[in-house]
Amino acid sequence: MVARSKQNSPQERRTRVVADRAADVGKPLDDSISRVLSAAAFAAEKHRNQRRKDKEASPYINHPISVAQLLACEAFERDVHLLAAALLHDTVEDTNTTFKELEKHFGKLITGIVRELTDDKALPKRERKRLQVEHAANASQAAKLVKLADKICNLRDLNAAPPADWSLERKREYFDWAKQVVDQLRGSHPRLEQLFDAEYARRP
Repeated sequence: MVARSKQNSPQERRTRVVADRAADVGKPLDDSISRVLSAAAFAAEKHRNQRRKDKEASPYINHPISVAQLLACEAFERDVHLLAAALLHDTVEDTNTTFKELEKHFGKLITGIVRELTDDKALPKRERKRLQVEHAANASQAAKLVKLADKICNLRDLNAAPPADWSLERKREYFDWAKQVVDQLRGSHPRLEQLFDAEYARRP
């Protein structure tokens, strides 16, 4: 007797895939998805009363979401700590969040990335901007990627929906300062650098 082949037909394989997907319904979310969603929810709560400076006063949370989305969808990054840090990167600097609170909820690694991205608001603005340029090259790889994505998003926002009271000169100054920061990050991520350069080419 000839043994029957154990190889599944294409139809059988498709049926198996559908069945496997159906079996996944109701299972707990993958931990990485849960971590990113938790970071998004935390950031949304912390930034809930803040608005961007554009004419429409759009919700501030749009910005960290844009930074994380850029990293995931345009730079094709999938590291959960990186994406969570992108969502949380302004929470300590711009809200009443503490590093201790972040560490309690998200651990030392994510908190460490956010710490690198947080300016000291006790310093004058000009000094904070100088330090960003000075410290950029020595940041961790994760912090460099978030910083690149952050600057890309800020330039895009300045081109699409700038603060209502910003003059042309101020916009240009920001573009040029952002480039000084990014020039210290060269070699970190060619794709992000390409996206930044494309946006900088649209300098007003």
